[in-house]
Amino acid sequence: MPKPFQFNAGSVIYFQGDAASTIYILQSGKVNLTYQDIETGDDVHDLVQPGEFFGVKSALGRYPREENAIAIQNAAVMSFSVPEFEALAQANTRIIMKMLKVFSNQLRRIHRQVSNIVEKTEEVHPETGLFSIGEYYLKNKRFFQAKYVFSRYLTYYPSGRNAAQAAKNLEIAEASGGVMPQAVSRSQAAVTPSSLPDASSLSSGGGHEADLGGAAKAYYDAVSMISQEKYQQAYLTFKKIVDANEDQEYVAKSSYELGRCLYLLGKFDDCIKYFTGMITKYPRHPDLGSSLFFMGQSYEKLGRKDQAVTFYKKILTMNADEDAAVHIKAKRALKALTGE
Repeated sequence: MPKPFQFNAGSVIYFQGDAASTIYILQSGKVNLTYQDIETGDDVHDLVQPGEFFGVKSALGRYPREENAIAIQNAAVMSFSVPEFEALAQANTRIIMKMLKVFSNQLRRIHRQVSNIVEKTEEVHPETGLFSIGEYYLKNKRFFQAKYVFSRYLTYYPSGRNAAQAAKNLEIAEASGGVMPQAVSRSQAAVTPSSLPDASSLSSGGGHEADLGGAAKAYYDAVSMISQEKYQQAYLTFKKIVDANEDQEYVAKSSYELGRCLYLLGKFDDCIKYFTGMITKYPRHPDLGSSLFFMGQSYEKLGRKDQAVTFYKKILTMNADEDAAVHIKAKRALKALTGE
């Protein structure tokens, strides 16, 4: 029998990559589905309305979830197993027609994105194009997009001709906030605009900074503080975002940044305790690998090298596609400690 569930605002119903055996229908409240655009790497948000199903494709196709599903208001949902949903659909043809319409719209969107990518790759080799897009993001101070693109580059082309520079650029993107570091080479400023997507399609969230919500603006202000080494101020700002609990995307991002600030402040014991609690609460946090890395680094700073090695090895057991950059850093750190 279908089972009812209640989710409080901010609760995660399922994560991208989870095994999919359940289909949901939203009875009341709001649920946000978040996934990455295959063309730009930007986050895409789809709002589920009461009466709509979600989690259907992955459950019926028996493949892992393709998106994160998060309740953005208190939500009541009904959970169906695949056989229960199939029985319901067979008894109600309107459900089938509604799903076909949704899937048709999604397929058209994916086809359009794939077509755009194919058109670009006809002009530029995929490896070169991907690297150029990363440089474009870096040059224009879109550090989060740059991190994503260079991570993808190192995943797809670990021995590519630009791999060494991609790794350096990735470190710059991770370390940077709102100010572009002087370490960026001149070659990074010489990206040909014709080889890149239109600038308007590269914006995060589709708007300029002036259009950002309160939590988003506070988050980017705090990131800028980190780049200016104002770690205590950044910590307090991230904490306000988490305590306000208004925008779950930035609450999640700020939760990770709080631990990073503790590390940058030299509070290594506090950093370990904080990330331990965060990982316990959010075992599938998108920055899980980086959190484990900072814990390893903290143990190393405290002279507890055996425990640091344990954390670096744990990172290397994780899926490299989730964050190629942290794998590279963990390998380097492990080699420095053990020679492995």
